[in-house]
Amino acid sequence: MEAADYEVLSVREQLFHERVRECIISTLLFATLYILCHITLTHFKKPAEFTTVDDEDATVNKIALELCTFTLAVALGAVLLLPFSIISNEVLLSLPRNYYIQWLNGSLIHGLWNLVFLFSNLSLIFLMPFAYFFTESEGFAGSRKGVLGRVYETVVMLMLLTLLVLGMVWVASAIVDNNKTSRESLYDFWEYYLPYLYSCISFLGVLLLLVCTPLGLARMFSVTGKLLVKPRVLEDLEEQLYCSAFEEAALTRRICSELQFFPGGMIGMAWAGAAPSSLPSDPTSCWLPLDMELLHRQVLALQTQRVLLEKRWKASAWQRNLGYPLAMLCLLLLTGLSVLIVAIHILELLIDEAAMPRGMQGASLGQVSFSKLGSFGAVIQVVLIFYLMVSSIVGFYSSPLFWGLRPRWQDTAMTQIIGNCVCLLVLSSALPVFSRTLGLTRFDLLGDFGRFNWLGNFYIVFLYNAIFAGLTTLCLVKTFTAAVRAELIRAFGLDRLPLPVSGFPRASRKTQHQ
Repeated sequence: MEAADYEVLSVREQLFHERVRECIISTLLFATLYILCHITLTHFKKPAEFTTVDDEDATVNKIALELCTFTLAVALGAVLLLPFSIISNEVLLSLPRNYYIQWLNGSLIHGLWNLVFLFSNLSLIFLMPFAYFFTESEGFAGSRKGVLGRVYETVVMLMLLTLLVLGMVWVASAIVDNNKTSRESLYDFWEYYLPYLYSCISFLGVLLLLVCTPLGLARMFSVTGKLLVKPRVLEDLEEQLYCSAFEEAALTRRICSELQFFPGGMIGMAWAGAAPSSLPSDPTSCWLPLDMELLHRQVLALQTQRVLLEKRWKASAWQRNLGYPLAMLCLLLLTGLSVLIVAIHILELLIDEAAMPRGMQGASLGQVSFSKLGSFGAVIQVVLIFYLMVSSIVGFYSSPLFWGLRPRWQDTAMTQIIGNCVCLLVLSSALPVFSRTLGLTRFDLLGDFGRFNWLGNFYIVFLYNAIFAGLTTLCLVKTFTAAVRAELIRAFGLDRLPLPVSGFPRASRKTQHQ
């Protein structure tokens, strides 16, 4: 063989080894995310659904749980996608010729973006609908009972749903863009239909982030205040401990008295407004049976609350007087910085066309920093992206529309887990587009994430930035002033006065006598 042939073979062999290395790295990363998500869902699932007498239902729930774990792992990967790309670019800039980071290149990053896009489509369009129909199916009438019968029914339902969604997307494309070429392109299922459908889902996710993130930014202060120990000026833990112990003792005495009156374990509840002396001698005639488990749950909840209050009471002075103010200051700084960056980006949209979000097909990493402040600016971008994602999740579960979807520890139904995974995937997959649209980073969208048609519309992008800045400022001003007013009222004891205080509920008569 000639030297040119050997050179071609060596190049092909090198490309083959690079592809194998990228596959191994991607598999290890996804396996790590999958294990973390599986542990998380295991702590939230309802154990009774997986240990039922009917083995068929337990098997169906286990399969659905694995599909939910896959979807949640993809959602977590979508969250880490943009921060990982930004950090990788800065690492390659700082250590361009380091032997130990040769595996970190543009091809790997571009491949990860394509995998997240592919798995997001797969989860949203096929896996999650399959998991929901699978848990709700019972098999066709007259068919043999079993898991296989449920699979047949689920596949038929999924095919009907696919045809329905395909028709709706085709009609939407004809209404929005009445162009024969665009409508004919939808016949190409893989190249045009799935990206177009995912573009619509991503647009809904971006709109959902627009609503949830300002609400979450305002709620972060109250959520952080509940987790941290406030200074004694702002919180009276001794009174809270006394009230919790008093309620626990009252419930305990009630349980003991009811057990003595009804040895069978059921307690009586009189008709509303009836005096004890007016009750008949036969309790079963007008007393309603109530399970003792309800009172036990209340006692356990009070005990848990009392333990948490005792831990907060034993907190050190540094944690009490320094931790809470620093946390509030950091939240205020991050929120103000986010609004400032969006405001600057609005001005850049009016001046420079390069500020518009766009995609790039090749990932040229390690050439130039995507922040004017270098590595420090890249770290700030990553922190802001994570902060806004956490805020959006807090705002999502705080909204009245999705309040009932909030997962509960060891008490979350399978259908509720499926709904949470779908919503989290929609939010997380829209995070890269959301961050680039608001100008939080200059890192351009890779792969099919940059092919969304609405990203090139100046009016949509400009209006989106303006609405986000306005809503965030409004929520912060309203929530922060209300929180400061309420804390000052509590600190000076004005809430116990008989005079009505605007914006703060009056204390009850029992509290006043205490």
